[in-house]
Amino acid sequence: MSQPKSLFANLRADVPASIVVALVALPLCLGVALASGAPLFSGIIAGIVGGIVVGCLSKSPLSVSGPAAGLTVIVFSAIESLPTYEAFLLAVVIAGVMQLAFAFTKSGILSEFVPSSVITGMLAAIGLILILKQLPHALGYDGSYEGTFNFTQTDGMNTFSAILFSLGDSFLWGAMLIAVLSLAFLFWWDGARPKTGPLRFLPGPLVVVLIGIFGNLLFGQVAPTLNIGTSHLVQVPVAEDLSAFISFFQTPDFTAISNPTVWTVALTLAIVASLESLLSLKAVDEIDPRRRSTDKNWELLAQGGGNILSGMIGGIPVTSVIVRSSANVDAGAESKMSTILHGFWLLLSVLLIPTVLNLIPLSALAAVLIATGYKLTKPKLFIERYKQGWTQFIPFVVTVVAILFTDLLIGILIGLVVGFIFVIARNFRPAITYACDAEGTECIIRARRNLYFIHKYELQKVLAQVPDDCAVLIDLSSTNYVDLDNVGIINAFIKSADYRNISVRLRADIAEKISPLINAQESGVRFA
Repeated sequence: MSQPKSLFANLRADVPASIVVALVALPLCLGVALASGAPLFSGIIAGIVGGIVVGCLSKSPLSVSGPAAGLTVIVFSAIESLPTYEAFLLAVVIAGVMQLAFAFTKSGILSEFVPSSVITGMLAAIGLILILKQLPHALGYDGSYEGTFNFTQTDGMNTFSAILFSLGDSFLWGAMLIAVLSLAFLFWWDGARPKTGPLRFLPGPLVVVLIGIFGNLLFGQVAPTLNIGTSHLVQVPVAEDLSAFISFFQTPDFTAISNPTVWTVALTLAIVASLESLLSLKAVDEIDPRRRSTDKNWELLAQGGGNILSGMIGGIPVTSVIVRSSANVDAGAESKMSTILHGFWLLLSVLLIPTVLNLIPLSALAAVLIATGYKLTKPKLFIERYKQGWTQFIPFVVTVVAILFTDLLIGILIGLVVGFIFVIARNFRPAITYACDAEGTECIIRARRNLYFIHKYELQKVLAQVPDDCAVLIDLSSTNYVDLDNVGIINAFIKSADYRNISVRLRADIAEKISPLINAQESGVRFA
């Protein structure tokens, strides 16, 4: 039996991937915190905890956790409804404890019942949203926060009107030039990256960040009209010294534990964060090139541990996040060491080089996310789902459209409803086929799949069509299970067959399964 590989066995792939994820995560952490009405640094804390703590606890090789856009509305409302931010931190801690309870009660199994068409629809929708939401940032517009998935934005615009607005009043030539150059490099690098040698590990997004920083500095020297202002740059809180940095961290107010609103917020956060994490994890397993499967219950335990610590030191809630996870997969990560390292890079960068981070244009990072989005929503994905038939294509498209025009969680719920409708419809298709020869002397009744209670009426209806004076074969060879009510119906038919001159045969390979329950021998029924 082969021994499991060490976490350090894939550092050549995981280190470059971790840098890419850290670059993608940085503006998203800040954007989610801003939209949540929380201190900006609380998003960084959640990103660090999601990388280091959840990364260490989780068994997922590729999932990346951190603050999620899907929780912004809940978090914003919770902070507004509680007396202090410290009381909200207590709710985050309690939510983490509740997630541990979910893990021990095996609640993670629920994710296995999500149709694959909904999961791929979620991935395609996120890809489209990344492209549409990042286009304004690539053109110089910064009215909405980084990482939003809502169709209606806090600035009064929506996904499409923001693009039109960015082409007019807020258009910045400097931002656009950096974004175009960055995108051109990323797509060229995908094909031109060497297969051997040290350059094969060079992360394209890191080059893009350097293009953005030095390009903007060059604009400032030779073309001031193209220079990108502070509002379109990363804005990490800068601490003057170590004590000021430590002051960014906060602790929960445990005296608020008797406040019923704290418990309501905690339960809401626990349920929604767990749902988002499970769906994200399911999606990551789908795009994992090696198709590894992650223990969902253990993931809930990891997420719970992450939220407990995040709340204890001042961070907003963490979940598994599909955008960062997709960037991780796309960057070629092999193990969870990439996730863990990205948390360390976030910590070291905000501690040691925050002023350098604040030189990065958002348009450069927008280019990285646009390239990631394209890989999630390639036309090939839509064609493949269409070829699989309407029962797969319709839930897929509905999920895409619903997420695009609402938000991530509402869109997924709509997709789930439509997906389950098709699943139920497939199970209500005829389970039994019936045919007779022209003379009505030879008939066959075949069960196409297992017969459950819901198939009673269908079985009765088919047996009622069997004419007198004929030979009938009841073929149950495709079943592994026949409900006792259906066994009773077959028994009743066999008993009546003697009085109608009907010769009944049962397929022999079903004999061992249900012959003790069917009165076949007593009625002279033969096994075929």
